[in-house]
Amino acid sequence: MADRTNVRFEPRMLIDGELVDGEAGTFPNVDPASEEVLGEVADASKADMHRAIGAARRAFDETDWSTDRALRKRCLEQLHEALVAEKELLREELILEVGCPRMLTHGPQLDAPLADALTYPAKLIDEYPWETDLGDAFVSLTGRMTGRKVLREPVGVVGAIVPWNFPFEVSIHKLAQALATGNTVVLKPAPDTPFNATRLGRLVLESTDIPAGVVNVVTASDHLVGEELTLSPKVDLISFTGSAAVGKRIMEKGAATLKRLFLELGGKSATIVLEDADLAGACLIGIAPCIHAGQGCAMPTRLLLPQSRYAEGVAILEAMYKGIVPGDPQEPGTLCGPVISAKQRKRVRDYIQKGIDEGAKLLVGGTDAPAGRERGFWVKPTLFVDVDNAMTIAQEEIFGPVLVVIPYDDEDDAVRIANDSVYGLAGNVMSGSLERSMAVARRLRAGFIGVGGCAAYGADAPFGGYKASGIGRQNGIAGFDQYTEIKTVGYPVG
Repeated sequence: MADRTNVRFEPRMLIDGELVDGEAGTFPNVDPASEEVLGEVADASKADMHRAIGAARRAFDETDWSTDRALRKRCLEQLHEALVAEKELLREELILEVGCPRMLTHGPQLDAPLADALTYPAKLIDEYPWETDLGDAFVSLTGRMTGRKVLREPVGVVGAIVPWNFPFEVSIHKLAQALATGNTVVLKPAPDTPFNATRLGRLVLESTDIPAGVVNVVTASDHLVGEELTLSPKVDLISFTGSAAVGKRIMEKGAATLKRLFLELGGKSATIVLEDADLAGACLIGIAPCIHAGQGCAMPTRLLLPQSRYAEGVAILEAMYKGIVPGDPQEPGTLCGPVISAKQRKRVRDYIQKGIDEGAKLLVGGTDAPAGRERGFWVKPTLFVDVDNAMTIAQEEIFGPVLVVIPYDDEDDAVRIANDSVYGLAGNVMSGSLERSMAVARRLRAGFIGVGGCAAYGADAPFGGYKASGIGRQNGIAGFDQYTEIKTVGYPVG
C-alpha cells in the first residue's frame, strides 16, 4: 500500500472563514483497499451545519460577492492555482480514500476536471449574457413604450451534496459553477471521502480572496446532518449528485420550502453494438464496468448484442473478463480496485446472487472474494450473459463491477430494450457507420451518448439525464444557467 508520510490530511471543516472542529467529535476515514484508518475528520452536528448555512446566508445577503464579478473571477483563478500546486498530494489522497485506481486520477478523478472545471466558469463570467436587451416595444398592458431587459442573477445559498465515487470531480464542478454565478455554498461531502473536501476548504481559506462564509465545508458521519440543507429555508438551491432514492427524498423534503433543485442521479446505461460493428473493438467497451469497480453513474452496464453475432461477442467478453484481476489501486496498471465500503460490497454481492437466482447465466466472477484479498472491500469482476432486460440486474443500478449482456433481434428491438429503463443517464452506440450510429443515438432516451467509443466530456459539455436519472445539467451553459434566477425588467423610454 501507499506511503502516506507526505500526504497531509486536513481534519477540520471550513465554516464562516475558519477551520474548526466538529461539535460531535470526529469519525474515521478508512482506506477501502486495506481497511486501515487513514485519519480522523471533524464530525459536524446539526448545529454546526446551521452555523455554516447562516454564514452562507449572511455572505450572500451582506457582502458584494453576488455582484462583484471581477472578484469572483480572481478567486476562481486563485483556487485553480492552489489546487495545481497540490495536485500530486491530492492524487495520493484520492487513491487512498476513494480506492480509485491511479490511472483514473490521470483522467476523470483529478486531471480532467482540474484542467477546466474552474477555468471555464471563470472565463464565462466575462462572456455570459448577464443582461439581455429585448428591445423597445409598445406594451398594451400599460399603454406605454417600454424598454425591456432580462437579467440573470444568482439564486442565493447553494447546498452542494457530493457522492463518494468521484468526489473531487463532482465537488469542483459544483463549487466552480455556483461561485462563478455569484452564489454562496455549503459543501457536504460523503462521509466515506471527506479529506479531498476539507483540503478544498483549507485552500479556499489559505490561498484565495474568497470572503468568509462564501464557501463552507461540513463533514459529518450522520447523513441527516446533510438533510438540514434540504430543510432549511435559508438554502435556496440543492445541487445533489447521488442515488435516485436520495434524490427523491430531497425532492420530498425540499417541497416545503419550494427548493430549486439540480439532481444528477443513477443510471443503467446501455451500449448497443450493431451487427456491422467491428465486434472485437466494440466489445472493448464491455470492460468499462470494471474500471473503478463499476462505481460510476454513467457506466455502460448493459451490453446489447445482435442475435446474429451473439455467441461471437460473448466469447470475446468472456476472455476479456477472465483476464481482469482486482488489484492495488496504487499500481499504475490496476483497472479494478475495491468498492468503497463493506456495505457496498454486500450490496453488489447481493445483486450478483439475485442475478443467479433469477436465471441469468454467470459466466465469470461471482460472490466469493478475489484470491488474496482478505482485507479490503473487493468484488470479483462479474459477467452475466443470456440476461432478460426484465431481470433485476438489468433494471437496477448495481454500482459494482458487473456487466449484463442482452441479445436483441433487430435495431428497433435494441432501441426498445435500451429505453426500457426508469433511468436515462447515458448510452453508447457502436457501428461501422457513423451515420447509422447517430441515427440510433437520436432515438435513445438518455442525456449523455457516446458514439464509436467517444464521450463529450468537459466543463463546457452539459452532463445529466432523462427520467429518473435527474433534473438539470452539470457543466456548460446549461449548468451555469441553473445556478441563476431570471428577472425581467420593463422601464419607460421615449
